[in-house]
Amino acid sequence: MSETILPVEILKPVEGGSVAQPLLEVKGLTKHFPLRGDLFSARKTVRAVDDVSFAVLKGETVGIVGESGCSKSSAARLLMHLMRHDAGEIIYDGMKVGPDLSLRELRRGMQLVFQDSYASLDPRLTVEQSIAFGPKVHGMADQVVRSRARELLGKVGLRPEIFADRYPHEISGGQRQRVNIARALALSPRLVILDEAVSALDKSIEAQVLNLLADLKREFGLTYLFISHDLNVVRYISDRVLVMYLGEVVELGPVDEVWDHPAHPYTRASFAAMPSADPDNRTQTPPIFGDPPNPIDPPSGCRFHTRCPLAEPLCAKVSPKLFVLNNMGHEAACHMASPGSGHSRAPAQGSNA
Repeated sequence: MSETILPVEILKPVEGGSVAQPLLEVKGLTKHFPLRGDLFSARKTVRAVDDVSFAVLKGETVGIVGESGCSKSSAARLLMHLMRHDAGEIIYDGMKVGPDLSLRELRRGMQLVFQDSYASLDPRLTVEQSIAFGPKVHGMADQVVRSRARELLGKVGLRPEIFADRYPHEISGGQRQRVNIARALALSPRLVILDEAVSALDKSIEAQVLNLLADLKREFGLTYLFISHDLNVVRYISDRVLVMYLGEVVELGPVDEVWDHPAHPYTRASFAAMPSADPDNRTQTPPIFGDPPNPIDPPSGCRFHTRCPLAEPLCAKVSPKLFVLNNMGHEAACHMASPGSGHSRAPAQGSNA
C-alpha cells in the first residue's frame, strides 16, 4: 500500500493559540504499585510516578523524554485517568478534575494517541466506525458522526471513499496511526497526548506523521503533550521539554535552552549518547554507566547518583528539588545547579547558575 500522502520533508510547526495560562497543570502526581509480599519479606511498592509537577501552556507542545522504564507512559495514563493516582492534582483549563470537572468532560477536552496503532483499534470495527465511536458514546447523531469521521479522514491524509470501510488489518501501520489521530480529534479536544505515537514507524512515514501533527496543530489550535524516547523528534516538535528519570522530573525548560545548556548530568549523558551520522564523531566512551536502579527500592537522595560520575556524599543523602536556573523557565533537580547546596561544583550562594 502506498504511504506517499504528505511530503516527506519536515516542515517546522507553527505555534498557535494563546499561551497566557496553562491548559493543563499537574501538581504532585504520584502513583505507587504495591507488590504482594510473603511470609519472609515486607510488602514493597514500585514507585512509578513520584511527585511529578509541570504545566502545559495553551497552544504549545511539551515533550517528555527519558529512557524506558522512567514512567513516561504511566504519567500519560494517569492524566487520562486510565489509572487512578495515589496523590496529586490534575487541573484542566483552571478546573480541578473531580470536584470541578467530570471525567466525561475531561475526555472531551483531552485525548490520547497510543504507541501501538493496531492494538488500540477494535479489529471488528471499520475505520469509519472507529472514528465515529467516541462521538456516538457522547450522544451525537449517527449521521453527524459518520460525516465527521469522513471529514477527519480527509484531514489526516486518507481518502474516505477508499479507507472508510476498511478494517485495521487491511491498512498499513502508518495509515492506522493516522486513523488513531483522527479518532482522537473526533471529540474536538484541545489537548492531545501522543504516547510514542511515531516510534513504531519507519523514518519516512515518521516524517509524514510529524508534518501531519504540525498541520493539525495549526489548523485546530491544538496543544500537544508529546512523549518519546527519540530526542531528535522531541527537539523538532517541542516548545519545551521535560526530562524524567526513574519516575521523577529532573529537568524542564525551553527545548533550545535545555539542548544548548543541559544542567542535569542525566540530560547531558542522554544527549551525548545520541548517534551521529558523522563517522569522525564517534562516541569513544560510554556517556552513562550501569542500569537504572530498581524502582521497587530506588536509591536515597538523588536517584541518579549511583550512575553519576560527579556524585558526592551529599547526593546520596539529600534529594534535590527543581531549581529555577534563569528567567527562561529552565529548571533542574541537581545539587550542582543549586547555589549553596553543599556540592563542590555548585554555584556560590546568591549567584545565578
